[in-house]
Amino acid sequence: MPTSYNFNPFPREWCGMRRRFLFETSMGLGTAACASLLNLSGARAESSGSDSRFLTKPPRAKRVIHLFMSGAPSQMDLFDHKPVLQEMNGQEIPKSIIGSQRLTTMTSGQASFPVAGSHFRFDRCGDSGLEVSELLPHTAKIVDRLAVIRSMSTDPINHDPAVTFLQTGSSITGRPCLGSWLSYGLGSENSNLPDFIVLTSSGGPGGQPLLTKYWHSGFLPGKHQGVQFRSQGNAVLGLNDPPGISRNERRQTIQTVNNLNRIKFAATGDPEIEARMNAYELAFQMQTSVPELMEIQGEPEHILKMYGAVPGESSFAGNCLIARRMVERGVRFVQLFDKDWDHHANLPVNLRKQTQRTDQACAALVLDLEQRGLLEDTLVIWGGEFGRTAYCQGSLTSETYGRDHHPRCFTMWLAGAGIKPGTVLGKTDDFSYNIVEDPVHVHDLQATILHCLGIDHERLTYRYLGRDFRLTDVGGKVVNAILS
Repeated sequence: MPTSYNFNPFPREWCGMRRRFLFETSMGLGTAACASLLNLSGARAESSGSDSRFLTKPPRAKRVIHLFMSGAPSQMDLFDHKPVLQEMNGQEIPKSIIGSQRLTTMTSGQASFPVAGSHFRFDRCGDSGLEVSELLPHTAKIVDRLAVIRSMSTDPINHDPAVTFLQTGSSITGRPCLGSWLSYGLGSENSNLPDFIVLTSSGGPGGQPLLTKYWHSGFLPGKHQGVQFRSQGNAVLGLNDPPGISRNERRQTIQTVNNLNRIKFAATGDPEIEARMNAYELAFQMQTSVPELMEIQGEPEHILKMYGAVPGESSFAGNCLIARRMVERGVRFVQLFDKDWDHHANLPVNLRKQTQRTDQACAALVLDLEQRGLLEDTLVIWGGEFGRTAYCQGSLTSETYGRDHHPRCFTMWLAGAGIKPGTVLGKTDDFSYNIVEDPVHVHDLQATILHCLGIDHERLTYRYLGRDFRLTDVGGKVVNAILS
């Protein structure tokens, strides 16, 4: 056993890095604050602007607002009117309609599958004559600005894989989501805010959980990950300066840390180090941009009333107004997740509550974007991860019914840049159970969204583990019928 040690706790390469760091930062700390005003970090600056490799034409849309109704709204109670359901209410759904389709374990063991007719009246609205449920009086007034797809379909039959599939193009966790792909393919329009921001709201304590993987960048560099903002209190936790630390001292700290990171990045080329540098710089800029962004109390009273938003109150309406403020400032992709649309029981009561919370704000967002000249280059999307069954889950009574998951057909709508207004695409059978005309798969929707942004979905790829991945996997075709 040796009697003496020559132990250095720092590897030799670290000692060299320390000498380089001290030399390179000796002149930089005093001017760091000034430099930050003149230029953002190279890592973020390089991400600005579109990548021409992915573009097919000048984009109609520059940004996207996705209104995601988590849990799956019932299409036959909102947009896909089926009088046959009322006529056959309580009768067994024909076996020929279900065929050999798989059912969830929540209803596959039922002895009976009674048809559940909608409790809600439908009216033809606008010049397009689109039939809309009485639950959506505000959306009914803007139908001539929408393209409604009644023939959406997806692959998974349960919530988490279906949400993952809609967001990433795969039901397997670990792929980049749509917002991350857009950040990667199009870059930034605003150096003071993230390219991709997420806001969440809820109608109550229940609902499917909203997992952070739904806005994760997957194998793309971390700088493309969605950033969740809170609509009440501090929008981003940890963003404020610690007590006793001035803004100039914070700037110097960030500059010092990033100088070390640059040295390590030069030695290793690790993209996560670059992402970390970018995150530090962006967080510093957000300290001034975020508080102003979230202060909706500065909006005119008629705008607050239009949305139904109350300053200081966390709500879907407030999030819609904040989303408009975000796209005004150049945020590329804003995603609003609203919980509690999963109505396996007591649907007539629960669905009404959800639409009362959201309908006014959805319509207001479209109208507000339009009056500000933003709708012409902003794409708005509304919908959930799949649809609901025509038959009742559990007991059917004259007062209530519930509906199970149904991936075979559901409804979504789009509005704004590149979309043909007043369009209705697709047709389902008399039970809103099977698509009979113009099917649109989730991969087709993803391809169409990218197309509106000027991106060829087959070109937007990223090489990982020896394979070129893309949002639409190996499928997807642009839905030209809804494009202007």
